Amino acid sequence: MAGLLAAAMAASLASACTTSGGPGDDGRGRPHASTPSEGESRAKSPSVLAVKIDNARAARPHTGLSAADIVYVEPVEGGLSRLMAVYATKLPKAVGPVRSARESDLELLAQFNKPTLAFSGAQGKLMPLIDKASVQAAPPEKADGAYFRGKGRPAPHNLFLRPQRLMPAAPGKDALTTGFRFGAAPAGGKATASQTVRYTLAKYTFTWSGSQNRWLVAMDGKAATTSDGKRVAAATVVVQYVKVRKSDFHDKLGHYTPYTETVGSGKARVLRDGRAYDVNWKRPKATDGTTFTTGAGERMTFRDGQVWVVFAKAP
Repeated sequence: MAGLLAAAMAASLASACTTSGGPGDDGRGRPHASTPSEGESRAKSPSVLAVKIDNARAARPHTGLSAADIVYVEPVEGGLSRLMAVYATKLPKAVGPVRSARESDLELLAQFNKPTLAFSGAQGKLMPLIDKASVQAAPPEKADGAYFRGKGRPAPHNLFLRPQRLMPAAPGKDALTTGFRFGAAPAGGKATASQTVRYTLAKYTFTWSGSQNRWLVAMDGKAATTSDGKRVAAATVVVQYVKVRKSDFHDKLGHYTPYTETVGSGKARVLRDGRAYDVNWKRPKATDGTTFTTGAGERMTFRDGQVWVVFAKAP
């Protein structure tokens, strides 16, 4: 617990196995000139909206997911998963279902400039860490009128957020992480039709659609759609192999919360344009974005559009 508290107090917080099967460029394969570069101070950058989203089967279909610039997939208790959707260029009318925060969310979000974190709540012992972290915590009790209960679903899978009640407008692409690079695809890669990532009780499959130039998302063997009937699809998918350890927190059944370590370095697989690239990732400290490089040492570029980052346990 001492290590946990130390991490929460640090300035930096102010800092599944796989099988093969946002922001954009200027139209000529070059990143937007206004996109912050790595190492640039985030002090004057606007703040993104990050929403913790339920991903139990009873929580689907999701609302507002397609408007996110980045979707992070995180392991949680009992072998299940949850989503963290990050919004910068567009705010949908509603997002959800919204669920509770986890300890490792704070490390993940430290790469942004004091992001607004929308979540349904957290364990009592975790709340002091959230209050000390470099996030603008916005649970229902601190955001009057921003949340509502939807019809047709049982609690707790029916809590939704009205993003405009937390911020008047989308902050823009400059609020996004400095780690990602967008542009023309690098040389190499291997033609890949699909990629599956498995947790103990959850499965994600990304299947390339040449007609849509997107990776179609399936969850637990079923096509993922949003509440308005649209298919969930990603322009770029990152399967990032990370260390997943036990945190100091557990649920009412005694299942300990996995802590996903997103600071450090390791291997990853990037899917874009129907090809898979085996790359390296690096994030020296929590306030840094994650950079991805090819085996030749060149920066890996992402395709214009929504990015999914799936955290998988390193072998």
